Amino acid sequence: MGRWNALIDEMVEGRWINPETGKPGTVPYEKVVIDDHLEGREADLVTRLGFKGRIAVVCDENTHDVMGARVAKALKAAHNSGVTSVETIVLNHPHADEENLAELRDKTRNVDFLVAVGSGTINDLCKYVTATDGRAYCVFGTAPSMNGYTSTTASITESNGLKVSRPAHAPKGVFIDLAVNAAAPTYLIASGFGDCLVRSAAQFDWWLSHRLLDTFYTELPFDLEIADEREMMARAPGLAKGDIEAVGYLHRVLTLCGFGVSFTGMSNHGSMGEHQISHYIDCFAGDKHPGTLHGQQVGVATLTMARLQRQILDDKNPPKIGPTKIDEADMARRVGPEIAKVCVSEMKQKAFDEAGAEALNAKIADIWPKLRAELEAFSVPVDVMVKALKDSGGPTTAKELGLDVDFYREAVIHAREIRKRYSALDIAADAGYLRDFAQTEG
Repeated sequence: MGRWNALIDEMVEGRWINPETGKPGTVPYEKVVIDDHLEGREADLVTRLGFKGRIAVVCDENTHDVMGARVAKALKAAHNSGVTSVETIVLNHPHADEENLAELRDKTRNVDFLVAVGSGTINDLCKYVTATDGRAYCVFGTAPSMNGYTSTTASITESNGLKVSRPAHAPKGVFIDLAVNAAAPTYLIASGFGDCLVRSAAQFDWWLSHRLLDTFYTELPFDLEIADEREMMARAPGLAKGDIEAVGYLHRVLTLCGFGVSFTGMSNHGSMGEHQISHYIDCFAGDKHPGTLHGQQVGVATLTMARLQRQILDDKNPPKIGPTKIDEADMARRVGPEIAKVCVSEMKQKAFDEAGAEALNAKIADIWPKLRAELEAFSVPVDVMVKALKDSGGPTTAKELGLDVDFYREAVIHAREIRKRYSALDIAADAGYLRDFAQTEG
């Protein structure tokens, strides 16, 4: 276990010193365990968290067979543990939305603790329900499909169809059986890899925002994961083969990326322009949505962002923007009047009028040679990223996602409207070439 939990244990136990503060840096988890095998340890891992009384094991029809039944059986057999009852709740093809939150809240109203067995949806549902009623939960991850296991936010689709990141709380424990996770379907593993591929593109966007708009930025979350990212990238072909070593490094990157949220209070280091594109797809594709996972879409969108960022970097002349155009009528046509109001509010927080555009252009012109070199240092060659994503078994284009190409191009053009975070999408749009760039994607 030591090789997978190096650094992670130090953080969880409060022994790690935050280099930015010189003080111990802590994360809101009592235990995080990544190991090649966890069979026979399930009950001990849960009960050592203080989980006693009535426990509900929450899974779906797939994760029940993969690990849920095993966890429930172990808890039922735990003697002298203080566990008085174990109920298994199998959700039927759940989605992390208001309807399923209400269903889970109702089904678990008489239990003391929740044990989530699954990945993105199951984890987000259990995380948010327990955060809103004060109960604790832990999670046994069954696939390295996203970085939300150690995140303190939950991705929830609201009743109006808008997918948002809601404040929640951390699981008391995160338990990863690598043998189980390595046996997950390739598309789930590749989805997690796609979610991790964002580092360079997100760092570019976040630094760009910091330098141009003076928004907060810190290197800390990138420093935490960069060494493991290199190992993960080198083992991308092993992910498609279910190699435990490759999946182990993937889970370390996913875990450390989640830890970064605990230290910064935000997810910018892993969620910038590329996530906006994926969120736009999830929110507005409707019948055109191919049923792909968030991480699969993020992987493709990351390649799009990398190409856009490369176009910006390859121009020795500084970008020159004009006033931000906010077409409220077109927004209402595409996403409906209710969501359009939200989008307009987000856009106004990063919009420039004529005087603001002139001031920003002067700033960009003054710092462009230095800023260009700084951004170049964050970048990973696009062909390297494409090969790694392909090697992992993930889709690399909208066509491979099964997504309508015209809609994907719409997402690239308009994704910046759904969140106030400033990215390369914004500078390209205000400079007048985002729409033309989007026509080359797909």
